Amino acid sequence: MNPNKQRVLLGMSGGVDSSVAGYLLREQGYEVIGVTMKVWPQDCISRAEDKCCGPQAIADARGVAHSLGIPHYVVDEADQFERLVIDYFSSEYQAGRTPNPCVMCNEKLKFGNLWSKAATLGCDYIATGHYAIIEHGDGTPSSRRADGAAAPHAVLRKGIDPRKDQSYFLFSLRQPQLLRALTPLGGMRKAEIRKIAHSLGLRVADKIDSQEICFVPGNDYKAFLRSHLCEGEFHRGEIYDVDGNFVGEHGGIELFTVGQRKGLPGGSARPRYVVDLDPETNRVIVGDADDLICDEFEVDRMNWHPVAGIDDLDDGEEIAATVKIRYNHPGTLASVTPLEHGRARIRLHEPQRAVTPGQATVIYHGDVVLGGGWICRAEPVRSSEARVLA
Repeated sequence: MNPNKQRVLLGMSGGVDSSVAGYLLREQGYEVIGVTMKVWPQDCISRAEDKCCGPQAIADARGVAHSLGIPHYVVDEADQFERLVIDYFSSEYQAGRTPNPCVMCNEKLKFGNLWSKAATLGCDYIATGHYAIIEHGDGTPSSRRADGAAAPHAVLRKGIDPRKDQSYFLFSLRQPQLLRALTPLGGMRKAEIRKIAHSLGLRVADKIDSQEICFVPGNDYKAFLRSHLCEGEFHRGEIYDVDGNFVGEHGGIELFTVGQRKGLPGGSARPRYVVDLDPETNRVIVGDADDLICDEFEVDRMNWHPVAGIDDLDDGEEIAATVKIRYNHPGTLASVTPLEHGRARIRLHEPQRAVTPGQATVIYHGDVVLGGGWICRAEPVRSSEARVLA
């Protein structure tokens, strides 16, 4: 090993993106070690055979590593994946919230637990095939060390391909994680990646991108929950409309999410949507499309990045920003007010549809991620309850 060459642990999913990331890092002079996480117990792995955690993905990653001349390892993270991602996924639905497991997997596993493996192998960085840009800087006045010097910091930016940008999924990474993270695809477009893969003769060059949660076959989260939870773990209850009228019964709030239309009882002259879930009463509240509109909400567990300069703001001072209320949301202008206890208030300049508790809200200034947090539930729909009890 060249003592001056930095070593990188590359997360390889068996797809074209992480494969080309390995090639680019090697060409940039890094010593690359490929690793693929096995996140299902052996008796369950067939559920996700064609996903990034299945046996075909592992075989594809191993084949690419061989083609690139880099070592490849498989690490068993099944227990940690179950505890940190699957249990979170299920418990959020049980609490009437809609989870975002990809954010949690990045924070807790790919850039979390995996670091111990990287350190054991003498790696300086962890790299992935995410379409995002991470810039490592020298420090800002808002990120001082105890000795007064500016602490090193990292800036997270959108990838330049707007159709593939994945900065949303990395918002929760803390500075120590960002400072040792590399994302070599951030400045490239998907077409360029496939072109490079073809030029290298990689078998994964035309592999189709997954559009699903990797552990939920067919993107059918209800079927996954039914297979993962016991029958008695579903919170059954009743469905009411926003005026307090009883609509029907349901088999569990876990099977509903804000904005949902399918699976609701019929008999209404207008389309019905889920507009709220009340885990205290196990009620599903339905209404018209207009009842989904929201112009203000709060987020908690905020992760502010140093570039946001939060420490320099006066109490109650707003930040003008663009926010995304879900991954495939285009973003909208908003005023963001940092609050105590890791919370923030988001005031949307244009009301948006289906602001969903449990989903992440990510805050941008241009292409720079300022931070983000998790959408809180507003006060439960007590108006419906009051009418029912009146």
